[in-house]
Amino acid sequence: MYTTYGTPQPLAWLVLAPHPDDAEIGAGGTLARLARGGQPVGILELTRGEGGTQGDPDTREAECVDAARILRLAWRGQLGLPDGGLMETPEQARALAIALRLVRPRVLVIPHHRDRHPDHFGAYHLAKRAVHLAALARADVPGPPHRISRLLMYQGNADIAANILVDVEAELPTWEAAVRAHVSQFTGAAISETVTPEIVERRRARMMYWGTLGRARSCEAFESEELLVLDPAQL
Repeated sequence: MYTTYGTPQPLAWLVLAPHPDDAEIGAGGTLARLARGGQPVGILELTRGEGGTQGDPDTREAECVDAARILRLAWRGQLGLPDGGLMETPEQARALAIALRLVRPRVLVIPHHRDRHPDHFGAYHLAKRAVHLAALARADVPGPPHRISRLLMYQGNADIAANILVDVEAELPTWEAAVRAHVSQFTGAAISETVTPEIVERRRARMMYWGTLGRARSCEAFESEELLVLDPAQL
């Protein structure tokens, strides 16, 4: 693993991205909102996207740095696992557990297991094992143990049973700019301010849908597999 932006530090939220741009598309608005509020947030790419049809690893890494600046991330890292080969192996789980112990996120956000991309549901199962490993005091993992306080899933290509909505209406310009920073993935469309990449249009439609359900204009949706305990005074 290596750092592509910022400095390793304890993070409030960390989003795992199987490939560059996944985190921005699925959770960029929430990251922007947290960063604007002074919370240290980050993204960890699991692969360099070397198997993708468009772009190349070096170009995509430079785009990740641009997006990190736009979102005002505290840290962004690259795990360097094989694109197309994310799976729940002891070696991959240990590599991810080392990263989790390094940046010690309070909330970890991972791809959904129902996503149709093999690397996305592979990342889900890999993350679950790494979270367990990172918390074990006697695990063969450098650094002190770290226990994640909350594990959430973000929406990729599949629908999710959302039980957490975050109002991101105020962050939409920042979110879109961060997505557009991944120019190589939009066959040049993102370069033009007059052309909106299809992924932006589709994601905006989803945000409006979740916003309607959440009595807001635009929301990002997350799913927790555990029940949440809330202070009723905050409702």
